[in-house]
Amino acid sequence: MAVVHSVCISTKKGEKKKPVESVTLREDYGIEGDAHAGSGRQVSLLALESLMRMREKLATITPGDFAENLNVEGLNELGLGLGSRFRVGAEVELEITQIGKKCHDSGCAIMRAVGTCVMPKEGLFAKVLKGGTIRPGDQLALLPQ
Repeated sequence: MAVVHSVCISTKKGEKKKPVESVTLREDYGIEGDAHAGSGRQVSLLALESLMRMREKLATITPGDFAENLNVEGLNELGLGLGSRFRVGAEVELEITQIGKKCHDSGCAIMRAVGTCVMPKEGLFAKVLKGGTIRPGDQLALLPQ
């Protein structure tokens, strides 16, 4: 079972996101109040296990440090690929549109500090098919393709 551990937003691109109590998603737009809303990467997801693995290299890493919107425990167990559709909580539906992303030209702060970053290979990006609210504790479930 995959469960949302934290939800994070930032108002500017290129900065860490901060954990919040909940986020509201709008169809084909993204998370209200987040810098990446309306872009090609509307919602970003990272497995909590990836964050914890990086925390072993740099103890100060916290949710949002990779500019991810959702940290999800058990995310990798869902086997999501391009085009995978899934529900988060009772109403939100997302579709994976991208896996990984190019790191900043000079590398993000974490890459510079520890020599590696998880987002280029493990970050998932999705578009919003159906909006609603997401909170920590919400479960993820695959939708029929």
